[in-house]
Amino acid sequence: MFYLDVLAELHRRLSPRAYLEIGIGNGRALALANCRTVGIDPAYGITAQLDGDVVLFRTTSDEYFARPNPLEATRGTPFDLAFIDGLHLFEFALRDFIFTERHSSARGLVVFDDILPRTVDEAARLRHTSVWTGDVYGVIEALRQYRPDLVLVPLNTRPTGLLAVANLDPTSTVLVERFDEIVANFRRPDPQPVPAELLDRFTVVSPRRFLDSGLLELLAEAHPDTDAPALTPAIHELVSHQLGPGFVAALQS
Repeated sequence: MFYLDVLAELHRRLSPRAYLEIGIGNGRALALANCRTVGIDPAYGITAQLDGDVVLFRTTSDEYFARPNPLEATRGTPFDLAFIDGLHLFEFALRDFIFTERHSSARGLVVFDDILPRTVDEAARLRHTSVWTGDVYGVIEALRQYRPDLVLVPLNTRPTGLLAVANLDPTSTVLVERFDEIVANFRRPDPQPVPAELLDRFTVVSPRRFLDSGLLELLAEAHPDTDAPALTPAIHELVSHQLGPGFVAALQS
């Protein structure tokens, strides 16, 4: 499946109250939303037709989240769905996740774009290809190691994969407290050591299998004010049963 088709299905099934997009480009993904939507990009050039409750910020994500109240634009409603497609560098993608999770609901879903480079060249930190993922792929292993409570599902979408992250905990401070350590461990010089299983897509999930797993329905039906501890057992049990225990890192420890 093409990644935009999967995003469209996520919007339909989750019916988010508020949606966040970091790196909006021409607006094709942004146009899929039908709820209160926040788009962040310092250099967007929208060509898609937007017809909804959308507010755009021509700024960086760091600057946006440095505001006194980043949820002012949603009237205080946390994000139930977010799409991270900003700078294609590990440390920026990780920081975007930290900010996004902090302002999301526990029943929310965060999706990274460009998580599955097809070649080592596409994964380079210094861009020299037409299609470029950068080293965002490193987020998978970093989150597995430092946040085993999260559910991480790489999706085999065209062209360069998505990563769905569930079981969010807006109160977690682990990534902030250990940010420098994580970057030191996972930011690597080119050529990138992309794991063979990611290049070959041996350990990733088909979009259809993910969409049919029941996870989206579980999240959508959860109470808006639920917290991470209340949701974790049900999410982990469902994902382990429907997708396999390998996608719930906490079950492997």
